[in-house]
Amino acid sequence: MTRMTHSSRLMATAALGAMLFGMAPAVSVSAKEQAAASAKADKPEIGDFGFDTTGMDKSVLPGNDFYAYANGTWAKNTAIPADKSNYGMFTALADLSQKRTQEILEAAKGDPNSMIGRAYASYLDSASVEAKGLAPIQPWLAKIRAVDKPGLAALLAEADRNGVSHFFGGYVGQDDKNPDVYIYTMFQGGLGMPDRDFYLKDNERNAKLQAAYLKHLENVLTLAGEQDAAARAQAIYAFEKQIAMVHWDKNDSSDATKVYNKMTLAELEKAAPGFDWTSFVRGIGVKEDALLVSQPSAFTGEAKLIADAPIGVLRDALLVRSLDGFSDVLPDAVAQEAFSFYGTALSGTPQMQERWKRAVDFTTGNLGEAVGKDYVAKYFPPETKAEMDKLVKNVIAALGHRIDNLAWMQPETKVKAKKKLANFTTKIGYPDRWKDYGSLEIRADDLFGNALRANQWQHDDNISRLGGPIRRWEWGMTPMTVNAYANFGMNEIVFPAAILQPPFFDPKADPAINYGGIGAVIGHEISHHFDDQGSKYDETGKLADWWTPEDVKAFEAASKALVAQYDAYEVLPGEHLDGTFTLGENIGDLAGLNIAYDAYKASLGGKEAPVIDGLTGDQRFFLGWAQVWRRNYREQNLSQRISTDPHSPSIQRTWVSRNLDPWYKAYQVKPGQKLYLDPKDRVRIW
Repeated sequence: MTRMTHSSRLMATAALGAMLFGMAPAVSVSAKEQAAASAKADKPEIGDFGFDTTGMDKSVLPGNDFYAYANGTWAKNTAIPADKSNYGMFTALADLSQKRTQEILEAAKGDPNSMIGRAYASYLDSASVEAKGLAPIQPWLAKIRAVDKPGLAALLAEADRNGVSHFFGGYVGQDDKNPDVYIYTMFQGGLGMPDRDFYLKDNERNAKLQAAYLKHLENVLTLAGEQDAAARAQAIYAFEKQIAMVHWDKNDSSDATKVYNKMTLAELEKAAPGFDWTSFVRGIGVKEDALLVSQPSAFTGEAKLIADAPIGVLRDALLVRSLDGFSDVLPDAVAQEAFSFYGTALSGTPQMQERWKRAVDFTTGNLGEAVGKDYVAKYFPPETKAEMDKLVKNVIAALGHRIDNLAWMQPETKVKAKKKLANFTTKIGYPDRWKDYGSLEIRADDLFGNALRANQWQHDDNISRLGGPIRRWEWGMTPMTVNAYANFGMNEIVFPAAILQPPFFDPKADPAINYGGIGAVIGHEISHHFDDQGSKYDETGKLADWWTPEDVKAFEAASKALVAQYDAYEVLPGEHLDGTFTLGENIGDLAGLNIAYDAYKASLGGKEAPVIDGLTGDQRFFLGWAQVWRRNYREQNLSQRISTDPHSPSIQRTWVSRNLDPWYKAYQVKPGQKLYLDPKDRVRIW
């Protein structure tokens, strides 16, 4: 669950479940068997009412650790699979989605007329990949080895089109201050590790990662056939560390106002001398002069570093990026080397996924909507979409009531907020219009070529947006993705089919579980449009000041309290959450849970919910929230997430309930218990 703006890249996560509906009984069965099958079809997929009570640890007081109370036995008994860095509800549902997609692709594999079948078959043909070795990528590597400084800009433009990351990146998105127009946005790049802090923060964990990364650079250069790889790896690392020093940090890079820097191409040339920006920008296909430059000072610094760096270091950095970027479609020696650093050293994952799983991911990653069309036809019944429509309307209505009753928001701002809410677009399940991949060549015997051509197709498709109408029909995720997102420029919330399953949503489950699960997810995504960044966009999706100074002051005060609450969480010894970096997602969790609770209570029509298995409706609602966050992490993955993921870890996401008064009443949480907050200290925003 995340937010998507056009000043930052889309992030995504992944979740559990099973088939939404029971299988139909066979024709020749007894009446007793038919009755049993019918009863099973009416039961939720999980437990008696949609919640797995066997995963609870009732020896823990909810007020001491609500996550452990709701999920402790599950956490104790659930191992992380060898090919995963973490495992929970998201990953279990992602596994289900992957398996279902495999069945679709296996059926298509033998059909020469099926594009998705050919793509899948090309990945499974490992013998052909090994036989070809590095031959498919050699023409590109030869260009890198031959490039000189005057030709560098044109080569980097070609790298962009080929899908090879380099010293900066870019994409076409809406102009935040003119959302009816597309513009090319540029952002800082050039690092092989996930964030500047991995280079600049001195601690034991980073020291180990730096050593592992240095060895990785050496190993990749060796695989490329280069001599003196150790010394050349040191030079790449030293160059990247210099880049890290001019990069903006993650908090500034997440600020929609700070990253909106519109300039002409001529102004960029003047602001960041030392690099041929005109050749680069024109080379990637951008004809317009207007650009958005997300981190101007970083571009100034990087242009100078590129100008001063020996051409050999720049070539070597591009060689490594190219082999890493295409590692999964090259021989196993290259794939294993990339995995050893990015999978094992960074995330703690011991084992690479089986080839069929990687083949599924390759096909969905490049032809997602072609696969998605078959997926939703088979696994997303119309009833689910209809039920989701109802839930979304109820949750939006609940937020409307909350806005009406906000004590801190000025009356004139409430009118604008309600207008923004009324303008929301909700996308559920799958696109109304599918992408057309007809111009993309996919061959069953050419894995590397398929990957290269798919990258080029995606680049060209992205650039072709410039000068055209806004594609409001487009989706940023495939139907098989277990996630959801908010898009500020489109003023929309989006829920792919694969997340609309248990434990998030089950039409047969107790409504309390559904409202605590998918209801809070809906509330989370809606509230993103009113969080620390989303609140900067008006009802048209425009980056604009539409709050009064009094509103801003009150919102910032409440936000600071939430920042302090999350800053205090020590997730690993010596490693605390960054409450500023995670603020938007934490507001989403807090607001989403509040809004979903109101919607749940409204759905009862003034009646009390029944007690089920000794649990009240309110208790079940909060258990529904806690259940979706069941997740175990490998330590390396958890540490990396603290530095790079704007979402808090699952335990702390569950704990957001400590800010809701009904949670205290539901579980009789008392002063002295670890999660207890005095009423005046409970953060109340939306």
